[in-house]
Amino acid sequence: MNLFDTLSVSASGMAAQRQRATALVENLANAETTRTPEGGPYRRKDVVFQSEPAGSPFSGIFQNELDQTGIGVSVSEVVEDTSEPDRRYLPGHPDADARGYVAFPRINPAEDMVDLMGASRNYAANVSAMSAIKDMINRSIDLVRG
Repeated sequence: MNLFDTLSVSASGMAAQRQRATALVENLANAETTRTPEGGPYRRKDVVFQSEPAGSPFSGIFQNELDQTGIGVSVSEVVEDTSEPDRRYLPGHPDADARGYVAFPRINPAEDMVDLMGASRNYAANVSAMSAIKDMINRSIDLVRG
């Protein structure tokens, strides 16, 4: 695998973690949303990753010489939680049913915050990897110049 393919692997990881962070922030923002346009409470969203071959548009010439390509990551789907909503007894709430219960999303903000920190750290790790690869490419160019 050449350095340009490695850049593509890190770039795919960054894109996937960005989508994961977006879903987590949306979950946190809607943790108390009891009414959506579709009806009912907000449904928690989870991002599912899958591996995929990562190629680089910059290394097309070299790919004929090298048979190895990196394995990157992509988002295969965004899954909505289908479990029953959390019911709380709030008889004065505008969305309360006849018995006084309100359906709330089944979201644990502490869990989503930990997942968001993980996504942020994974994104930063990919940025660091890309920076290291960029430095290697620059040093290689300097060596060739002699």
